[in-house]
Amino acid sequence: MMMDLGDAADVPLFDTLIATAVDGIVVIDERGTIQVFNRACEELFGYAPVDVLGQNIRTLMPEPYRTEHDGYLANYRTTGNKKIIGIGREVVGCRKDGSTFPMYLSVGEGQLNGKRIFVGIIHDLTSRDETRTRLANVQAELVHVSRVSDMAQMVGALAHELNQPLAAIMNYMKAARRTIETGAAGSAGKAQELIDKAAEQTARAGKIIRNIRDFLEKRESIRTEEDVNSVVRDAIELGLAGAAHPDVKLRLELTAGAHKVFIDKVQIQQVVINLVRNSVDAMEQSEQRHLSVQTRANENGELIIAVSDSGPGLSPEVAERLFQPFVTSKAEGMGIGLSICRSIVESHNGRIWADANSPSGVTFRFTLPEANMD
Repeated sequence: MMMDLGDAADVPLFDTLIATAVDGIVVIDERGTIQVFNRACEELFGYAPVDVLGQNIRTLMPEPYRTEHDGYLANYRTTGNKKIIGIGREVVGCRKDGSTFPMYLSVGEGQLNGKRIFVGIIHDLTSRDETRTRLANVQAELVHVSRVSDMAQMVGALAHELNQPLAAIMNYMKAARRTIETGAAGSAGKAQELIDKAAEQTARAGKIIRNIRDFLEKRESIRTEEDVNSVVRDAIELGLAGAAHPDVKLRLELTAGAHKVFIDKVQIQQVVINLVRNSVDAMEQSEQRHLSVQTRANENGELIIAVSDSGPGLSPEVAERLFQPFVTSKAEGMGIGLSICRSIVESHNGRIWADANSPSGVTFRFTLPEANMD
C-alpha cells in the first residue's frame, strides 16, 4: 500500500522500487509521520501499512528511543544538528508484538512536492547477531573442552595431591586419639595441637577440591577484579600438579605490591596452566629442567605474565604457526591449546607471543590491562 505522492512523474517506478526492495524502506515527514511503509517493513515489524501510515515513527521504536525521538526531530528542525541523517548506525527496532531486533538504519533527507521528507532504509541484523552468538557459544564450549582435557591428563597427579593431606589428617587424628587414651599429663593440649594440624590439612584438601571444581565448572564468562599474583600462584599449583617430572625447578618472580586485573579468573588460569604444562612437557628430555614464571608491570598500564623453560626450543615450522589451531609438536596433542590461549588473551584486550631463549628454551608472554589505572 502506497500513499499518493502527488504530481511526481516517476510515481509508478518509485512504487515499484519501494515494493520490491529487499530492505525495509520507510518515509516520514518532518513531524515524524509515516508516509511510506514498504512490504519488507511489513515483514520486519509485523504491521500492515494501514496500521502505521499516518502514525508517528516512534511506534516502531522501543524505549527510551520512542520517548526521545520527537525531541531529536524538533532539535534538527531548529538547529540543523544531525545525529543520524546521512550517517547511518546500528539501532533497535520494535515489532508489533513488542519484541525487538537489531537493525542498521540509514537516513537520507529530501524534498517531495515542496515538503521535507526523510527516507529510512532498514537492514535487519538479526541473522548476523545470531551467527555471532553461535560462534561465541562454540568458542566457549571449546574453551571448556580444553579445560576438561587438561584436567583429565592431570587426574593421576591430582589424586596424589589429595592423598597427601588426607593421609596426614588420618595420621594426626590417630595420634590425637592415642594421646587422649594415655591420660598422661598435658595430653589434652597435645591432642588439641594434633587436631589443629588435622584441620589445616583439611583446609588444604578443600582448597585443592575447590580449585579443581572452579576450573572444570561450565559456566558463563564472569569477569571480576583479581590480584594477578594470586591468580598466577593458584594456576601454577594446578599446572604443576600434573607435571610429568617432579624434579622441575620453579623460580617465581612476582611483581611487588597489589596489581589488579579485570578478568575471567578461570580463563586466565587456563592460559597460565597451559603455558606451564607446555613448558614442563618441553623439558621432558632435558637434563636441567628450569621453569620460570614472572609477573611485572610495564609503562603502558599493562601487566606482563611470562612463562619460561629450559627446553630445546621450537622448530622453525612450529614457531611460524604457533598460535594457529591444530599446530602441535606433541604426538598426542590436539593443537588447540595455544590457539585457545590467544583467543582468551585477546578477548581480555591483551597480547600473547613467544621468544626464543638463549642458549635454549622458550619464553611465552601475555599482557593484561591493569585495572583502575587513573
